[in-house]
Amino acid sequence: MPKLDGTHIASRLRKRLGDLVEGKEVAPRELRALLSNEQKTAMDAAWAEQQALRKLKRARTKEEEAKLGWKTKREIYIEAYESAIAAAGEVMLDTLEELQRKAQVRQARIFMNTYSQARAEGKTEYVAKNIANNELTRAGLRRVDKRNATYINNIKILE
Repeated sequence: MPKLDGTHIASRLRKRLGDLVEGKEVAPRELRALLSNEQKTAMDAAWAEQQALRKLKRARTKEEEAKLGWKTKREIYIEAYESAIAAAGEVMLDTLEELQRKAQVRQARIFMNTYSQARAEGKTEYVAKNIANNELTRAGLRRVDKRNATYINNIKILE
């Protein structure tokens, strides 16, 4: 299973938060999977605090529970998810810039390796550039010569 990056985590956090707010049953394992270690620790600390509060101060009605500051585990999960969504929004730009940088490095590596190999085989500079750009198209990356091209694998177009 591919690792989730910052762009995926934010949308999945919002979906899980929506499930929690609607009152749907969500497994604790699924809830904890999207949180970072620090967020999990903060959530566990908030629940431990609530347990300690419940031992110290007893409430007989819902009004007394609200007055004393009691929270359910679902409310703690909702607060943790809201803070996680805010944190994910702050790092979204950094994540997108990092993904763009990785794509550019991959593009340059594919182009230069293919170009160098073609030149070593005795191809002209023009042909070597075309071969390298074709390899970028196959990889689904933007061509260096800025042409728009698509790669269709094993599809026969009948007229």
